[in-house]
Amino acid sequence: MLILTGRDVCQVLEGNEPQILDAIREAYIQHSGGTTSLPHSVFLRFPDNERDRIIALPAYLGGAAPVAGVKWIASFPANVQHGIERASAAIIMNSPINGRPEVMLEGSVISARRTGASAALAASLLSAPADAAGVTIIGCGVINFEVLRFLLHVYPNLAEATLFDANEGNAESFAERCSRTFPALRILIEPDRTSALAAHTLVSIATTATTPYLETSALPPGSLILHMSLRDVLPQAIVKSVNIVDDADHVCRAGTSLELAERITGDRSFITTEIGDLAAMQRPLPRDPVRTTVFSPFGLGVLDLAVARVVLNGAQKERLGLQIDDFFPTQNVSKPRERALPQSPAPR
Repeated sequence: MLILTGRDVCQVLEGNEPQILDAIREAYIQHSGGTTSLPHSVFLRFPDNERDRIIALPAYLGGAAPVAGVKWIASFPANVQHGIERASAAIIMNSPINGRPEVMLEGSVISARRTGASAALAASLLSAPADAAGVTIIGCGVINFEVLRFLLHVYPNLAEATLFDANEGNAESFAERCSRTFPALRILIEPDRTSALAAHTLVSIATTATTPYLETSALPPGSLILHMSLRDVLPQAIVKSVNIVDDADHVCRAGTSLELAERITGDRSFITTEIGDLAAMQRPLPRDPVRTTVFSPFGLGVLDLAVARVVLNGAQKERLGLQIDDFFPTQNVSKPRERALPQSPAPR
């Protein structure tokens, strides 16, 4: 068993955004083409506790170097009040030949970066000229920081980021980190959410909301929402929008805005297409100039495996990680013991 720590993962992924974006695009195309296996995620929740959860995302990603595995990720929002990250995760990669677990990786960095890359890929496939002027960030946490990181690769001339967070301290910390990491980007903090939504045609939402609350009327016409946290936009607004998803069966469940929209309409006709189909087309989809377009990704386990494979390949080249040779039992499977034949009584 090879163990790759958070430090190992960061060392491989740092500055490797183009390869991550390519891996995410290819994983979406493979999923669209039917060379993946993706059971529904399993949510472990706790009695009398609606916010905390641990989720298992099993998946198989085919192609030239197929891999199977699972991400086990916990989300405990109150952690941030105690100086601990909200999300923690581990990824196990199994051999698709014999099923044995071969690699365990720290998973929270992989999870955040694959999420940021998926948002940026959607922005590139659904782009409009006005988007390069700036982006509105709703929710100043780890996920939106990664979204911003990858958006700057899709829009290298992105001029401005307007920040809103219900906790003003989060917005200020986020702004300071952005100034250090992305010095060319102009950062503005907007204390009013409606004004923030009106600032740009590109909006990324990543919050810990469990109940939809957001109307889209304040947005400029033809805006794109990267709806990363899935439970912010009101279902009535979803129904009126152009909707792009990663997988309709996955995203219309677990209390998402899209599941609520399906309950209102009785079907999924409000969903336009899936991002894998757009990626396979090799060209952007013209955006509706009036209606809001919403990209809602459930977060597919094949994306975690795609980025984990990038990490594994890089770690092997750089000889990173801890190899544990005696992780599994060393004894062979015992063979059935041969039964001794009964002895004939000795002649008298």
